Amino acid sequence: MRVLIACEFSGIVRDAFALRGHDAWSCDLLPTEIPGNHIEGNVLDVLGDGWDLMIAHPPCTDLAVSGARWFKDKTEEQAQAIDFFMALIEAPIPRIAAENPISIMSTRYRKPDQIIQPWQFGHGETKATCLWLKGLPKLTPTDVVDGRAQRVHRLPPGPDRWKERSRTFPGIAKAMAEQWSITA
Repeated sequence: MRVLIACEFSGIVRDAFALRGHDAWSCDLLPTEIPGNHIEGNVLDVLGDGWDLMIAHPPCTDLAVSGARWFKDKTEEQAQAIDFFMALIEAPIPRIAAENPISIMSTRYRKPDQIIQPWQFGHGETKATCLWLKGLPKLTPTDVVDGRAQRVHRLPPGPDRWKERSRTFPGIAKAMAEQWSITA
Protein backbone atom coordinates (compact mmCIF):
# COMPACT_ATOMS: atom_id res chain seq x y z
CA MET A 1 0.00 0.00 0.00
CA ARG A 2 1.28 3.52 -0.84
CA VAL A 3 0.99 5.68 2.27
CA LEU A 4 1.51 9.42 2.50
CA ILE A 5 2.06 11.04 5.88
CA ALA A 6 1.35 14.71 5.23
CA CYS A 7 3.00 17.43 7.30
CA GLU A 8 5.29 15.06 9.19
CA PHE A 9 8.97 15.86 9.71
CA SER A 10 9.53 13.37 12.55
CA GLY A 11 9.09 10.17 10.54
CA ILE A 12 7.26 8.47 13.43
CA VAL A 13 4.04 7.59 11.58
CA ARG A 14 5.88 6.95 8.30
CA ASP A 15 8.17 4.43 9.97
CA ALA A 16 5.27 2.66 11.74
CA PHE A 17 3.76 1.94 8.31
CA ALA A 18 7.13 1.09 6.74
CA LEU A 19 7.70 -1.52 9.48
CA ARG A 20 4.52 -3.24 8.23
CA GLY A 21 5.93 -3.41 4.70
CA HIS A 22 4.17 -0.42 3.16
CA ASP A 23 5.64 2.06 0.69
CA ALA A 24 5.33 4.88 3.23
CA TRP A 25 6.45 8.47 2.66
CA SER A 26 6.42 11.51 4.89
CA CYS A 27 6.13 14.97 3.35
CA ASP A 28 6.87 18.29 5.00
CA LEU A 29 8.44 21.66 4.26
CA LEU A 30 11.12 20.64 6.78
CA PRO A 31 13.68 17.87 6.31
CA THR A 32 12.96 14.59 8.09
CA GLU A 33 14.49 14.01 11.52
CA ILE A 34 14.80 10.26 10.94
CA PRO A 35 16.32 9.05 7.65
CA GLY A 36 13.75 7.39 5.42
CA ASN A 37 11.38 8.04 2.52
CA HIS A 38 10.68 11.76 2.73
CA ILE A 39 9.51 14.43 0.33
CA GLU A 40 10.75 17.85 1.39
CA GLY A 41 8.26 20.25 -0.11
CA ASN A 42 4.61 21.25 -0.32
CA VAL A 43 2.34 18.24 0.18
CA LEU A 44 -0.28 19.81 -2.10
CA ASP A 45 2.08 19.10 -5.01
CA VAL A 46 1.99 15.32 -4.44
CA LEU A 47 -1.64 14.64 -3.43
CA GLY A 48 -2.49 13.23 -6.86
CA ASP A 49 0.43 10.79 -7.03
CA GLY A 50 -1.55 7.57 -6.53
CA TRP A 51 -1.62 7.19 -2.76
CA ASP A 52 -3.86 4.54 -1.14
CA LEU A 53 -3.89 6.16 2.30
CA MET A 54 -2.99 9.55 3.70
CA ILE A 55 -2.60 10.52 7.32
CA ALA A 56 -2.49 14.31 7.48
CA HIS A 57 -1.19 16.45 10.31
CA PRO A 58 -2.07 19.98 9.12
CA PRO A 59 -0.56 22.78 11.21
CA CYS A 60 -2.88 23.68 14.07
CA THR A 61 -1.47 27.09 15.03
CA ASP A 62 -4.32 29.02 13.45
CA LEU A 63 -7.02 26.37 14.01
CA ALA A 64 -6.73 25.10 17.60
CA VAL A 65 -9.21 26.59 20.04
CA SER A 66 -6.39 26.93 22.56
CA GLY A 67 -5.31 29.95 20.50
CA ALA A 68 -8.79 31.47 20.16
CA ARG A 69 -7.76 34.67 21.92
CA TRP A 70 -5.56 35.53 18.90
CA PHE A 71 -8.07 34.62 16.16
CA LYS A 72 -9.29 38.22 15.68
CA ASP A 73 -5.77 39.27 14.71
CA LYS A 74 -5.14 36.33 12.39
CA THR A 75 -8.13 36.18 10.04
CA GLU A 76 -6.04 35.82 6.87
CA GLU A 77 -3.78 33.16 8.39
CA GLN A 78 -6.80 31.30 9.70
CA ALA A 79 -8.52 31.36 6.29
CA GLN A 80 -5.37 29.91 4.72
CA ALA A 81 -5.16 27.21 7.41
CA ILE A 82 -8.80 26.23 6.82
CA ASP A 83 -8.22 26.07 3.04
CA PHE A 84 -5.14 23.89 3.57
CA PHE A 85 -7.00 21.52 5.91
CA MET A 86 -9.83 21.21 3.38
CA ALA A 87 -7.42 20.59 0.48
CA LEU A 88 -6.00 17.66 2.44
CA ILE A 89 -9.35 16.20 3.49
CA GLU A 90 -10.71 16.52 -0.08
CA ALA A 91 -7.61 15.00 -1.73
CA PRO A 92 -8.16 12.28 -4.37
CA ILE A 93 -7.06 9.54 -1.97
CA PRO A 94 -9.50 6.76 -0.99
CA ARG A 95 -8.57 6.59 2.70
CA ILE A 96 -7.74 9.70 4.70
CA ALA A 97 -7.24 10.54 8.37
CA ALA A 98 -6.73 14.19 9.26
CA GLU A 99 -5.69 14.90 12.84
CA ASN A 100 -5.73 18.12 14.82
CA PRO A 101 -6.36 19.16 18.40
CA ILE A 102 -9.76 20.50 19.39
CA SER A 103 -10.18 23.15 16.71
CA ILE A 104 -12.51 25.34 14.73
CA MET A 105 -12.68 22.61 12.08
CA SER A 106 -15.45 21.05 14.18
CA THR A 107 -17.66 23.95 13.08
CA ARG A 108 -15.99 25.04 9.82
CA TYR A 109 -15.98 21.50 8.41
CA ARG A 110 -17.74 18.98 10.66
CA LYS A 111 -17.39 17.28 14.02
CA PRO A 112 -14.48 14.82 14.15
CA ASP A 113 -15.25 11.13 13.84
CA GLN A 114 -13.21 10.40 16.95
CA ILE A 115 -11.21 12.04 19.72
CA ILE A 116 -8.31 9.97 21.03
CA GLN A 117 -5.88 10.39 23.93
CA PRO A 118 -2.27 9.16 24.28
CA TRP A 119 -3.18 7.23 27.46
CA GLN A 120 -5.38 4.96 25.30
CA PHE A 121 -2.25 3.86 23.40
CA GLY A 122 0.36 3.29 26.09
CA HIS A 123 1.41 6.84 27.03
CA GLY A 124 0.35 8.19 30.44
CA GLU A 125 -0.43 11.64 29.12
CA THR A 126 -3.34 13.72 27.93
CA LYS A 127 -3.51 15.44 24.56
CA ALA A 128 -6.96 15.34 22.99
CA THR A 129 -6.51 14.60 19.30
CA CYS A 130 -9.40 14.78 16.86
CA LEU A 131 -9.55 12.46 13.87
CA TRP A 132 -11.58 13.19 10.76
CA LEU A 133 -11.81 9.94 8.82
CA LYS A 134 -12.62 9.04 5.22
CA GLY A 135 -12.78 5.34 4.33
CA LEU A 136 -11.20 4.32 7.64
CA PRO A 137 -12.58 2.85 10.87
CA LYS A 138 -12.15 4.53 14.22
CA LEU A 139 -9.01 3.55 16.11
CA THR A 140 -9.50 1.04 18.89
CA PRO A 141 -7.44 1.73 22.04
CA THR A 142 -4.54 -0.71 22.30
CA ASP A 143 -3.02 -0.11 25.73
CA VAL A 144 -5.00 1.95 28.24
CA VAL A 145 -2.58 3.08 30.95
CA ASP A 146 -2.78 5.07 34.16
CA GLY A 147 -1.48 8.58 34.32
CA ARG A 148 -3.02 11.70 32.94
CA ALA A 149 -0.06 14.08 32.82
CA GLN A 150 -0.27 17.16 30.62
CA ARG A 151 3.42 17.02 29.65
CA VAL A 152 2.89 18.30 26.10
CA HIS A 153 0.72 21.21 27.23
CA ARG A 154 3.17 22.18 29.96
CA LEU A 155 6.34 22.20 27.87
CA PRO A 156 8.44 25.28 28.63
CA PRO A 157 8.58 28.10 26.09
CA GLY A 158 11.31 27.88 23.51
CA PRO A 159 12.04 27.99 19.80
CA ASP A 160 11.38 24.25 19.28
CA ARG A 161 8.33 23.90 21.56
CA TRP A 162 6.02 23.63 18.55
CA LYS A 163 8.10 20.75 17.16
CA GLU A 164 7.89 18.78 20.39
CA ARG A 165 4.13 19.38 20.60
CA SER A 166 3.55 18.26 17.01
CA ARG A 167 5.16 14.81 17.22
CA THR A 168 2.79 11.85 17.11
CA PHE A 169 3.05 9.51 20.08
CA PRO A 170 4.63 6.20 18.93
CA GLY A 171 1.77 4.14 20.42
CA ILE A 172 -0.76 6.06 18.34
CA ALA A 173 1.39 5.69 15.21
CA LYS A 174 1.68 1.94 15.82
CA ALA A 175 -2.11 1.62 16.27
CA MET A 176 -2.71 3.54 13.04
CA ALA A 177 -0.33 1.26 11.13
CA GLU A 178 -1.74 -1.93 12.63
CA GLN A 179 -5.42 -1.07 12.35
CA TRP A 180 -5.49 0.88 9.11
CA SER A 181 -3.24 -1.54 7.23
CA ILE A 182 -6.05 -4.06 7.48
CA THR A 183 -8.47 -1.80 5.60
CA ALA A 184 -6.36 -1.78 2.45
